[in-house]
Amino acid sequence: MQSLGLRLAEPGRGAPSRRGGAGPTDHKAVSLKGRTVMVPVHTESARHSPFVAEAAGADGVIRLKRDGVDLGALSFPDAPRFYALQTFDGVPYWKIAQLHGRDVLATTVLQTCVRYGNRRTACQFCAIGESLAAGRTINRKSPEQLAEVARAAVLLDGVRHMVMTTGTPNFTDRGAQLLCDSAFAVRAAVDLPLQAQCEPPDDPVWFTRLKAAGVDALGMHLEAVTPHVRARIMPGKAAVSIEQYLAAFGAAVAVFGRGQVSTYILAGLGDTPQAILQMCERLVALGVYPFVVPFVPVSGTPLALHAAPSAPFMRDLLEPLGAMLVAARLRSADIKAGCGRCGACSSQSGYEA
Repeated sequence: MQSLGLRLAEPGRGAPSRRGGAGPTDHKAVSLKGRTVMVPVHTESARHSPFVAEAAGADGVIRLKRDGVDLGALSFPDAPRFYALQTFDGVPYWKIAQLHGRDVLATTVLQTCVRYGNRRTACQFCAIGESLAAGRTINRKSPEQLAEVARAAVLLDGVRHMVMTTGTPNFTDRGAQLLCDSAFAVRAAVDLPLQAQCEPPDDPVWFTRLKAAGVDALGMHLEAVTPHVRARIMPGKAAVSIEQYLAAFGAAVAVFGRGQVSTYILAGLGDTPQAILQMCERLVALGVYPFVVPFVPVSGTPLALHAAPSAPFMRDLLEPLGAMLVAARLRSADIKAGCGRCGACSSQSGYEA
């Protein structure tokens, strides 16, 4: 379903789906068989998907069907109560941070990037500017706003951890200072485990500063693992070499601990399963958790019509990866906060059993 998408008979049910922006977008959170996953609902493939979430029956139950065959009941997490509130300066809470999965609060601290406005440097899969242009978010979330929303999300909706990512504002700290300021404010307001996400900063001292500010886990995302794919898909970000990432991973693990540093890898952009698994071996040896997610084409980007990887492709990749993680005792459940712990954007954690 994460490869093919889902058609919705009642699009307005449950928590609102997401369009544009950073992170998992054009998705909706879906709960089935005791697990909540993010599933594409606004992509081109989703419009023709064999999976359909039918309208709720008289008993209120929604049935999931594939090509007309009943696969069981599903549900959607409820719209969070904190979405109904606004800050003292009049900004709706949902423009500052959003619910991901069932119990994760996520925000993009800075909704712009030094590379985004230039197609020669922008990541071709990125839609960080789409939600801003549509008025669905604000560009800069202040530390005070983030603290206010985080506290409400914990008290009203039982949020258990938080993800803070950012567009890259410069080529030095790459957003680490913004994340430090934001994390410090949130942790002063509420006891909420945090993951920060940014590109590798120029000076590894930033890892110590992030930890001191209250960040529990760190994400630095490779996205693609071979130089030619990185140069084609993200020409600007590829200027930070894989070897620079690996050096940063080693320095970050020394600060945050084994298993508390992770990286996103988007499967389906051109890297072979063998190349991804070889990179995962290097990452696991460093104590880094590789979170492998099926690429989802996002509307408004150059890759909007790029096909998502097939389910067999993902199974052939995630089965050996799951075994690798189990052998190394690097499990998603042990991550203190963030995308790997949530796991809703991939079926990877299911292969760690």
